[in-house]
Amino acid sequence: MDQKNFFSLIDRVAVVTGGGQGIGEGIATRLHAAGARVAVLDVNEAAARPVADGIEGLGVKCDVASASSVKDSIETVRRELGPIDILVNNAGISGKTARLWELDEEDMDRVYAVNLRGTFLMCRAVIPEMLGRRYGRIVNMASIAGKEGNPTLVPYSSTKAGVIALTKALAKEVAGQGDITVNSIAPGVVRTKILDTIAPQTVQYMISKIPMGRTGKIEEVAALVHFLASSEASFTTGQCYDISGGRATY
Repeated sequence: MDQKNFFSLIDRVAVVTGGGQGIGEGIATRLHAAGARVAVLDVNEAAARPVADGIEGLGVKCDVASASSVKDSIETVRRELGPIDILVNNAGISGKTARLWELDEEDMDRVYAVNLRGTFLMCRAVIPEMLGRRYGRIVNMASIAGKEGNPTLVPYSSTKAGVIALTKALAKEVAGQGDITVNSIAPGVVRTKILDTIAPQTVQYMISKIPMGRTGKIEEVAALVHFLASSEASFTTGQCYDISGGRATY
């Protein structure tokens, strides 16, 4: 094999949810650079379209918490770009920062709807086609919070734990039915614009828990997703890959 073609995504169609900014934008850009035709899905269409235009992709408004919106968005991608080979479930929200007894049902439901139900709906929308074509790559965005549990972030931590379990269960359901893999990744603190809105001492506290002594970079997360989305990652499924600078080693 020509080494220049390692991890090539030429002729692949990829969908990235929450692709209008931050990590999602970085992933969409990386997959495009590898040759994929990328659909950038985001609840904020005004954010999705410039990202898509910059990578000659397709910008689509999508509320992942809504079954009808997911259905319409996937139909648009298939019509405009073709069958979907790669799904990256990146859309997510952190929710209200408070202790469990200070939260109400709506606080929990709001985070669940995007982080876990949204991942479920997106997977359900693409997996029948992947089974039919006997090929597919799904990468779900979990979090170190889903493995360790972050205080004052019960809805976020618990739904990200759910994403990890969903990943493992779905991977087992489709294993052996073609070259279809389902994996998740668990980032620690990643340098995005949202960190600029957090008190410096809080950011430093989070960094202090990372053995490598720094935040992660969007490009580093995108590189891991790229590998898991490639045809070379054919014997890797049902996993949750940490990208946390050594914070978690299990």
